[in-house]
Amino acid sequence: MNFGDPSYFERVDETDDALFYQMPRLVIHVDDHASQTLADYFAAALPAGGRVLDLMSSYRSHLDTGAGLGDVIGLGMNGPEMNANPALAARIIHDLNKRPALPFADAAFDACILSFSMQYLTQPIQVLADVARCLVPGGAFFAAYSNRLFPTKAVAVWRSCTDTQRAQLIDQYLDQTAAYDDIQAKQLVAADSGFDPLVVVTGTKAEASR
Repeated sequence: MNFGDPSYFERVDETDDALFYQMPRLVIHVDDHASQTLADYFAAALPAGGRVLDLMSSYRSHLDTGAGLGDVIGLGMNGPEMNANPALAARIIHDLNKRPALPFADAAFDACILSFSMQYLTQPIQVLADVARCLVPGGAFFAAYSNRLFPTKAVAVWRSCTDTQRAQLIDQYLDQTAAYDDIQAKQLVAADSGFDPLVVVTGTKAEASR
């Protein structure tokens, strides 16, 4: 896929994202079943005591209370949403579509989670490359998605994909960075289950760039 084509990342609504996200949305964006399934998955997959970056954070991080993690740092667009998120030890307002470089030191985190927001990134490869910079070698990245979205803010390439193709799209984003190994997708809730579908795509920071 030619990610150099800017039309892939066009959106119906190209107004400033800060305007769209200025109103707090105190919702979890998926049903309770998908949210709890993701929390259970993270409880098993995230490293005990690990420092976690919750990228594009909001009202909930889909982490169980007492998950045994180190500090969870939220980076998102809406302060009141993140202030209402009990999982976060610190909160940073940052627009990744304007500034894909993250305001963190190298190897600052053991893991990064990005839940239900990949579709809004207009520079996903640059963002994911910088996520890798912020992870320790062997650190894990987790991207969770469902079939819900704000369609006017989702990029064209995401809107054009099926749910299955979206896992392949995230795989390609990660591969394009040349910074991740062991890229895998896992469906945690099936589309025909009667609940919101849930897929997680994972990658591990490579010891050295490919």
